[in-house]
Amino acid sequence: MSEDKILKIGILKNGTIGSSLLLAFLLDERAEGQRISVVEVTSGPKMHPPEVCTTVMEKLLEMKPELIIMSSPNAALKGPKACRDMAGHIPTIVISDAPAKKAVDEIKEKGMGYILVDADSMIGARRPFLDPVEMSIFNSDLLKVLAISGALSVIAFELNKVIMDMLEGKTPTLPEIIIDSKTAVKAAGFSNPYAEAKVIAAYELASSVSKVTGKACFQLKEREDYMPLLAAAHEMMKTAAELCVQAREIEKSNDTVLRTPHHAKQHFLKKVKLHDKEE
Repeated sequence: MSEDKILKIGILKNGTIGSSLLLAFLLDERAEGQRISVVEVTSGPKMHPPEVCTTVMEKLLEMKPELIIMSSPNAALKGPKACRDMAGHIPTIVISDAPAKKAVDEIKEKGMGYILVDADSMIGARRPFLDPVEMSIFNSDLLKVLAISGALSVIAFELNKVIMDMLEGKTPTLPEIIIDSKTAVKAAGFSNPYAEAKVIAAYELASSVSKVTGKACFQLKEREDYMPLLAAAHEMMKTAAELCVQAREIEKSNDTVLRTPHHAKQHFLKKVKLHDKEE
């Protein structure tokens, strides 16, 4: 593909996970990418019935994307699966959370890629607890965990590999990755072992939040039983975010924060020292 050719990327969001909040910006963080064009369509917070998802997929296909990125909670659900059935031969990558592991075989059978994020845990979604403020706080904490831990870096790197292959006219190798704490922290590039340990702890803590919210949302029936667990799960995510911030402050104090900005031509650059030039 010549350098004046622009790759059309379509992002489908069914429902919301932390990894999808800034998904388009992981590809073009300063809105100066010269070789890609990114559009997003979303079903908003809803995923049921499946037609809620497929209706927006139809809109995405009308834009004729050359690469599709699908994000949703639990990609094994009927709505996301129905959207995958519609993708045809367009290269497609699924981004989802731990429950989506049940869909891995089906995703592979369709020749699609996937990136599943263990720490992208479910929110405490019961009416007596979750209001717009609590929802926003949880997602801001989760976003800090995913960003500082390296999980979003893995997503950005893997998507960019596919994009660069397609820009160079190659058949892309689609990712098949489950992001655990080891995978995330390796991408984050911590130089201080104590900072790294804090982030491993944070990632594992964030990953365990879904066990608590799952029990509170789907198993417990009495308000006096589930309310403390919902609050506890959100405190867990808050603590995980605080650990990540502490780790980044250690790296900042040593002037060893890894930065990987995109070049306008789409490939990644790299720098560590604050005043160094990216290369």
